[in-house]
Amino acid sequence: MKREFFYPQRNFAATPEQYADFETSRVVILPIPYDSTTDWRSGSRDGPMAIIDASQYLELYDHELDREIYLTGIHTLPELEPSMKGPEQTVERVYNVVSELVQKGKLVAMLGGEHSLTAGMVKAFRERFDRLCVLQLDAHADLRDEYQGTKYSHACVMRRVLECCPIVQVGVRTLSQEEHRFLAQNQMRPFFTQGRPLDQPSLDEMVSALSEEVYVTIDLDVLDPSIMSAVSTPEPGGMGWYEILRVLRQVAQQRHVVGFDLVELCPKEGPSSCAFLAAKLAYKLIGYVLSP
Repeated sequence: MKREFFYPQRNFAATPEQYADFETSRVVILPIPYDSTTDWRSGSRDGPMAIIDASQYLELYDHELDREIYLTGIHTLPELEPSMKGPEQTVERVYNVVSELVQKGKLVAMLGGEHSLTAGMVKAFRERFDRLCVLQLDAHADLRDEYQGTKYSHACVMRRVLECCPIVQVGVRTLSQEEHRFLAQNQMRPFFTQGRPLDQPSLDEMVSALSEEVYVTIDLDVLDPSIMSAVSTPEPGGMGWYEILRVLRQVAQQRHVVGFDLVELCPKEGPSSCAFLAAKLAYKLIGYVLSP
């Protein structure tokens, strides 16, 4: 579809108005500009709008799926203002807003912002889906119990998520000794990045570890810095474009994905192609999840 207008709408994928109505859209994009617990490269607060702006240039027809994904309806909400009282209160604000969206049956796609926001998302979805499990695609384990004086840091997010539901970790390639001990004590085995793509047996094992209802959280540093340098905490190695698509496609085909997020894009730390990659990844995942 060719879009011809002088003033593009600042919504995800410049979705035409008739397919962007909140009531009829199956998908809701929730941008949250927040990075208050970031401890290295700040700027992920600018990630959500960078992704939305880059998404204006997506080709709406998806060759792989042979359809125009936006026809399912994609509504973009205004940016959610974080709480200035602190990270715990911001997570609670996310929970309150998303709880209402989940009750309306929407596929909520949160664009962060830092990873700590995921805790509020998962809490809201867990109340609606009893068998919820979280698939975490991330370079880091994020399993510290506390970091820099708060339990709601980006470095603690999966520890808080575990208090709600089980998790399956994919792409991890760095962790602290505390996190290593926690994994061993709880008999948890992430699917570590070993310098080569996940083979099919490993991918099948990963999907088998997931429950029927899945929330997907994607920290963009799971990707190789050669294609995703614009992140707050980059790590050498990581997934490639087609590898992450293969993972997401199989999960969406074999499980019920109820919501997802993309977090930690730090636009100033890389080329504009990074924001476009994030936008296309979100669009592809919407397509996988809502395939007929």
